[in-house]
Amino acid sequence: MTHQPLIAEVPNQQNTLTAIVEQDARTAYFYIWPNDLFRSQYAVRGCWLRNLLPAPAREDREAMEQGIAPLLSAEYCRTLEAEPMLDPAGLQILWEPSDDGAALWYYGQLLAVIPGWSLYQDKQVSFSAGCIKENRLTAPLGSASTNDYYARAEQQRHFWRDWHDGHLWDVVQHELMQCYQAQFGESVKYYAIDQGSWPPMAISQHWHNGVWVFLTLGMGIRPMPQVDYLFDELAPQYRRVELAMAVDGEVMTEANAVQMASALAEFAHLPWARLTWIGEGHTLASEVAPVGFESFLLANGLAPEGAQFRLPKRDGDRPNLLWATPITEAERQFAQADDRGGQQLLQRLQAEGNDHVFRPRQEVVDPPQ
Repeated sequence: MTHQPLIAEVPNQQNTLTAIVEQDARTAYFYIWPNDLFRSQYAVRGCWLRNLLPAPAREDREAMEQGIAPLLSAEYCRTLEAEPMLDPAGLQILWEPSDDGAALWYYGQLLAVIPGWSLYQDKQVSFSAGCIKENRLTAPLGSASTNDYYARAEQQRHFWRDWHDGHLWDVVQHELMQCYQAQFGESVKYYAIDQGSWPPMAISQHWHNGVWVFLTLGMGIRPMPQVDYLFDELAPQYRRVELAMAVDGEVMTEANAVQMASALAEFAHLPWARLTWIGEGHTLASEVAPVGFESFLLANGLAPEGAQFRLPKRDGDRPNLLWATPITEAERQFAQADDRGGQQLLQRLQAEGNDHVFRPRQEVVDPPQ
């Protein structure tokens, strides 16, 4: 395959995907490439941008057979004549906050969108301003009034502009801390867990009725990958989360509780680092699970009503608060045995009188034979 010269390249926040623009003397294309870890899992997604030669009357099969990026045939093109080459200085690639799709802007005009959910299915899906009719290479971008993805790209551009101004974190932090302190009293310690990169994230530690409580701040700034694809119209109910952990102060020292809660710092980055999502009934392995335990079950349902409080909305969505509770290897295997395994494990834990606060307990499933 002959590659076109690269004129723009921008990795996403977690360096799991890279968006690029390539251009030769014939065509210009926008691509999203999975990086090494995901190359066998996801295909490259492409979007035709413009012909730099006159549009052919028929499909450019010869180019396809030679492994060259094809011209788009005339019936799909807004402009039939050769268009000017793109100026690299005018290109701006903006990633979706979920980190799995991107939009391409050119001197302030939206040129193309590759939506994040398209990563998770086989058909190529993209939208180009130069296209007037759907085809195998792309579909019409249209306008904000005719295409939801155009409108989303505009919203996301404002999102990044607002965050670039540097004031939004103070608002997010204040709203979440007010919410947490109303439930668990003043924060006694505060840990930054973002390694100095965007988005800002932290853990707030509280001492409440003899229990150490730890809660994340900042995860809900970003929607998680995959959720729009899996849940479609219901996605707003699932795509944002914050995590929490509670440890009985009589069974663990503060130092040990903090060590256990450090799992939240790892989990807080996981959806975007692995291009996945986390939700009710999911299990996550951790090396800092307490002795005798191997993983954590994420479950709001384990918490009594007082610990199931509502979090402040973020960009129109209300994040879910998921309590992480340690589980054994046998319990993890049980939870992962079928789609409802996590919910069934939750029910077994509740039936034995367990809640979201970690205390020594008996295993609630039979060990594998």
